[in-house]
Amino acid sequence: MAVLRKALAYSKKKVLPYTRISKKKKKSFIKTVPPQKIVKFTMGRPDLYDAGKLPFSLTVLSLEKVQVRHNALEACRQYVNKKLEKELVGQYVFNVIPFPHHIQRENKMLTGAGADRMQTGMQLAFGKSVGKAAILKPGSKMFFIAVPNKKAVSFARKLIKQIKSKLPGKIKIIEENNSK
Repeated sequence: MAVLRKALAYSKKKVLPYTRISKKKKKSFIKTVPPQKIVKFTMGRPDLYDAGKLPFSLTVLSLEKVQVRHNALEACRQYVNKKLEKELVGQYVFNVIPFPHHIQRENKMLTGAGADRMQTGMQLAFGKSVGKAAILKPGSKMFFIAVPNKKAVSFARKLIKQIKSKLPGKIKIIEENNSK
């Protein structure tokens, strides 16, 4: 398995979306597309939300322009879904909203003692694709959680605070009550 660079290398860089994938390989800028790590985008029971039985909702917003890698989104998704399923047993809806389109590149360089004699090459070379990321603007939604009661809202809020360290940039939690 390839070792990933720290997210800091990518997360707050100003970047143009690099997404050109063509059906004709010659016209494609991207020759190999990294596989999508996010398995599901909607978990729980969306039918309960549509029926109005989950009146309380939490939305996680990004407050900065950042790139969120697909492996970070998947790690958050797995953790939150596991805890919600254990606590609320099918009485929730959890959505991962951004879809990682942007393909990140890396120009691999050797570092360490003696690396200067071992490797020569361009410093700002194009690089090979290593992963995917979602480019978020300030105010972009990241996650949506709908739950049945106030107690579940405080539990979901606690979960979001626990996954905060896995996400780049600052986030904001918006709580809504849609009960009639």
